Amino acid sequence: MNRTTQLILASAFVAVLVLCGGFQNKAQSKAGLKKESFGQMPDGRPVDLYTLTNRNGVEARITNYGGIIVSLKTPDRKGQLGDVVLGYDSFDDYLKRNRMFGALVGRYANRIAKGKFTLNGSEYQLALNSGGVNHIHGGPQGFDKKLWQAKPVTRADGVALELSYMSKDGEEGYPGNLSVFVIYTLTKDNALKIEYRATSDKDTVINLTNHSYFNLAGAGDVRQHEITINADRFLVADERSIPTGEIHSVKDTPLDFRQMAAIGSRIGAQNGQMARGFDHNYVLNHKTGESGLAAKVYEPTTGRVMEVFTTEPDVVFYTSNNFDGSIIGKGGQAYIRYAGLCLEAQHFPDSPNKPQFPSTTLKKGEMYHATTVYKFATK
Repeated sequence: MNRTTQLILASAFVAVLVLCGGFQNKAQSKAGLKKESFGQMPDGRPVDLYTLTNRNGVEARITNYGGIIVSLKTPDRKGQLGDVVLGYDSFDDYLKRNRMFGALVGRYANRIAKGKFTLNGSEYQLALNSGGVNHIHGGPQGFDKKLWQAKPVTRADGVALELSYMSKDGEEGYPGNLSVFVIYTLTKDNALKIEYRATSDKDTVINLTNHSYFNLAGAGDVRQHEITINADRFLVADERSIPTGEIHSVKDTPLDFRQMAAIGSRIGAQNGQMARGFDHNYVLNHKTGESGLAAKVYEPTTGRVMEVFTTEPDVVFYTSNNFDGSIIGKGGQAYIRYAGLCLEAQHFPDSPNKPQFPSTTLKKGEMYHATTVYKFATK
């Protein structure tokens, strides 16, 4: 190799390094948090939209109205980004057509029988907003319809947004002034981590979750998705989805997802109670308060994988059984039955009336703390 050839190769090598460095810097410069207007409340208060982006280009868009995850873009096996949560294109749709898409749920996620519970000898009556018989998801004006305070916060593992809200004593019938903080962190390793914290100046009950509907294909229905749920048992419930107090094994039932299986393989008239789909509380195998794998979902056409880790004792697996195509979502997409799946990590429904269940009582001055992580990859 002569001197001229060596110089040409060396120059080309340097050019490649500079070019790669430019690509790397461009990718890194995308990481961060951006705030923009999303609309306004009926009383004129501004609503904001926050875009969190990591160095891999994964993007989460969250609004301070209801703490809603408006979109979550993750790569498929070809590296193409796609939105994997259901929702709407505009704030007005979230305001007027609320279906809990992506929202924070509280003070109490899921149901409380007859909207009643007794705490320290006092009985509390909550709104009966579930069929006029039971209480669900914190009431008709729950956390999903509140305007939260928002601010960026520093987290070593990624880009983070903190939402805060003061739920006043007596709001929706619950006791105590409850200070709630929720931190969304989009991590460097493509996970969306949700940390919940709360304190109250009176004893109260609390059960927080996020109500995102996922479709890892981005469109169609989720029956081709394959799922594993790390639970040996489930809660038996009555016809109104109130737990009876019994806990049964999933063995030899269509609810057994301890080995990965396609969701659609368990839905059908031949499966009795699974004729319409899933809406069940799974008792997770890990110890409450310690983070453990709750579920893993794989979508074969895109190669997307989602793992759910949580400190909570329960995950609700719901397959949007009541969607009928009348809900028009993002991009004019009609959300049909099974358009999305929910994996809502939480405590058991009706725990305030079931002393055998893990307690959802938050004592005055104590700290409520729970964490759920949705981690994304491909295969």
